[in-house]
Amino acid sequence: KKSWQPFKFFMRMQKALFLDRDGTLIRDAHYLKDPQELKIIQGIGESLIKAKSFGYYLFLHTNQSGISRGYYNLSDVNSCNEKMLKDFGWPIDFFTEICIAPESPDDEICYRKPSPRFENEMAEKFKLDRSRCWMIGDRWSDAQTGINAGMKVALVKTGKQLSKEIVRKAQEEEVSVFDDISEFVEKEIHKNE
Repeated sequence: KKSWQPFKFFMRMQKALFLDRDGTLIRDAHYLKDPQELKIIQGIGESLIKAKSFGYYLFLHTNQSGISRGYYNLSDVNSCNEKMLKDFGWPIDFFTEICIAPESPDDEICYRKPSPRFENEMAEKFKLDRSRCWMIGDRWSDAQTGINAGMKVALVKTGKQLSKEIVRKAQEEEVSVFDDISEFVEKEIHKNE
């Protein structure tokens, strides 16, 4: 007579990329309001499709203080996001969730980076394994967000030039620096999956 041991099934924790928008996915523009002025960063669209194919959730987290300052409104940001998706050839539901943080630095901070509130909420909602999640952006506030959320962090050089101080901080905090999203996906995602 066989003795049956109960099987324990473990749900594998999920992995994700949290992506900044301006300077990371699109060219940084001063308070971008008009979708026609939006310029995507060429050559990175397929890389994020590849990351999705490896099972990564993709989240967009963008600071948009122009809303709080009255330079544009939420519908303007949404229109720019739709244009970005169209220009990359991505479907409208390409990102699992999008966080648009409207606060200015002078407002009470809720979702504005470097607050990790969005990352923490998504980690809880989607059962994310923080050790398999990345925050990627072009500014130190992006890096600090990932650090604050207990995730891996990467900076890309497609936005404003990284100062010597930021490069030094990145080395101290073990933050990886890449030319762009494509290099990140190739070196950190593709080779490790």
